[in-house]
Amino acid sequence: MIPRLKDTYDKQIVNSLMGKLNLKNKHEVPKFEKIVLNMGLGEDAADGKKIKSCVDDLGLISGQKPVITKFKKSISNFKTRKGSNAGAKVTLRSHKMYEFLDRLVNIALPRIKDFRGLTTKGIDKSFNYSFGIKEHIIFPEVNFDKVDKIRGLDVTLVITSKTEQGTLELLKEFNFPINNKKNWGNYGKNKRNTKKFEEN
Repeated sequence: MIPRLKDTYDKQIVNSLMGKLNLKNKHEVPKFEKIVLNMGLGEDAADGKKIKSCVDDLGLISGQKPVITKFKKSISNFKTRKGSNAGAKVTLRSHKMYEFLDRLVNIALPRIKDFRGLTTKGIDKSFNYSFGIKEHIIFPEVNFDKVDKIRGLDVTLVITSKTEQGTLELLKEFNFPINNKKNWGNYGKNKRNTKKFEEN
């Protein structure tokens, strides 16, 4: 069964974006390519039980089995050792990606306490969009009574857009609560040096 938002994108959003972005070819219309969820543990990563708890929670949130990430280098100040566990990561594509988007926008984000919307500063120079969630328990799939610790979560939306305007308009079409009153970036003038997200 085709996810609700995928169907909406194909039947409504594509045409809407073609008009707003003055595009003549539907294949030029920005779309979500994949979503990467990352949950870091820091010092807790050395604890096997906490790693398992992290993996289990991220699996419930995403609907897909996470992979355990490793530190790429040792940093003494953070007590990290190269090759040791760092956290957990999930990459969502296709139907699971759209199903997660639906839950994220319509259920999880509205549950954030004192939520004032997402900043436009999350757009990087490759026009992908990233933001952080301070409490993973905003997702109803997570049973609060069984959570050993409230953890943060990084969300990266990898988007095929070629402009900042294209990314913002796509997010708005999917009803992302973008706050236009603060941190507004100038279309096409994004000078941030965030590297392109190249997770597989």
